[in-house]
Amino acid sequence: MSQQPRTVLITGATGYIGRRLKDRLLKQSGLSLRLLVRNPDKLRPDVRKKLAVFQGDTFNTASLDQALADVDVAFYLIHSMAGGDDYAKRDRLSADNFRQACIRAGVKRIIYLGGLGDKETASEHLLSRIETGEVLSSEPEKIQTLWFRAGVIIGAGSASFEIIHHLTQKLPIMLTPRWVTTRTQPIAVDDVLAYLEQAISADIQGNVQIDIGTQATDFRGLMEQAADSMGLQRHLICVPLLSPRLSSYWLTLLTPVPHSVASALIEGLKSETLARNDNAQRYFPTLHPVALDDAFQRALQEMEDNQVLSRWCDSSAEGTCDISGKESINKAVLRDRRVFYFEPALQHEVFESFCSIGGSNGWGAYDPLWHIRGLIDKIFGGVGLSRGRRQPEALRVGDALDFWKVVDIEADKRLLLVAQMKLPGKGWLEFVMDDDKLIQTAYFYPEGLWGRLYWYSVMPFHFFVFRSLGRLIIEQARQKKSSPDVV
Repeated sequence: MSQQPRTVLITGATGYIGRRLKDRLLKQSGLSLRLLVRNPDKLRPDVRKKLAVFQGDTFNTASLDQALADVDVAFYLIHSMAGGDDYAKRDRLSADNFRQACIRAGVKRIIYLGGLGDKETASEHLLSRIETGEVLSSEPEKIQTLWFRAGVIIGAGSASFEIIHHLTQKLPIMLTPRWVTTRTQPIAVDDVLAYLEQAISADIQGNVQIDIGTQATDFRGLMEQAADSMGLQRHLICVPLLSPRLSSYWLTLLTPVPHSVASALIEGLKSETLARNDNAQRYFPTLHPVALDDAFQRALQEMEDNQVLSRWCDSSAEGTCDISGKESINKAVLRDRRVFYFEPALQHEVFESFCSIGGSNGWGAYDPLWHIRGLIDKIFGGVGLSRGRRQPEALRVGDALDFWKVVDIEADKRLLLVAQMKLPGKGWLEFVMDDDKLIQTAYFYPEGLWGRLYWYSVMPFHFFVFRSLGRLIIEQARQKKSSPDVV
């Protein structure tokens, strides 16, 4: 571009890449950054104060026009992993709406991140991402599009990394299907962000497709490198009988991703995802992506330091990633309410305690019952309990918490979780502090007779599980108060 862009818009700013890109660009001086998001509550309060945040999506023309006014460069970081049967059609419509809105607003450049792959052999989801790039690039005489294409992204919180990490960590011997020999070109998430950042002001004319990645390997090579990075000995045995469908169920049981995401990723791994051009070296000669071993080390270090900035399940493009439900809790007709008393001086510690439940911290004395419920959910295609949590202590709106999702947080007062396990209805779990009382309430809105039968069948378990959980929260708060961290 002939001059330094002044205003940049990021769509998908609460997703895996968008959230990290937003934090990276916030450090740039002289750049006016704005965001288009479905739910501003998923952004930190300090971010909402610093940036111009527009609520809406690419299917709302009015919100698009408002967000794109006076924008120089617009990032399109939106795609569906499992957004329903018509996701491909919706992806094309979304991209078409965005391109047209950018043209109306006089935007100079669209920057899009898609996936490597050939249209002839691509899976359904990869094909949709390719078609999205084609739609965004379809009017080069009116607007420029820089279309980046990446393979497997290695970074803490990415779906691919979490699958590789969990499989390698849990299985000393792996029976692998034939698709583990399919070649790809992985890339570290920080390198993806570096390309996107430089693309804002890069001196490039016309539409360009830019394939990015490191040295080619295959899924077997990725798991072997993961094992080496974790200091583990692993043995992979190729078994041709394992079909992609069976593999996706296997991944669902052993990794945090639900079946919808696992099946999409497995389908994608059946096709090679290799770079088809050298435009990354041509237009970005100062960028040199790190080797695969360094990429894994960085991801593992981020996890160890509890600094995971974003996860695959942050995005609201898929049902298991959305945070709808804050308002509809008022519809709940069935409730299980329990009150636990504590010393008034413990209010902050009690809040911290119930915000640290789940994940590796567990759910109290009846933790095995929670895990059984998670396994049942996985078997029936749900998210299960293995999604864990982004960090062991901190929570933010939009975070996954095992088979719950955080829909509301009020500091030192309230935490509201919406259930994302398979249910014959809608469920919530709420923690509220009122002076010296912790009020723990499970809400349920049943769907027909089966919903009511489900609720009353689990009530006996609620008696033990929720009573134990409330007592644990109070006890942990007392321990925090009596043994504060020494700085």
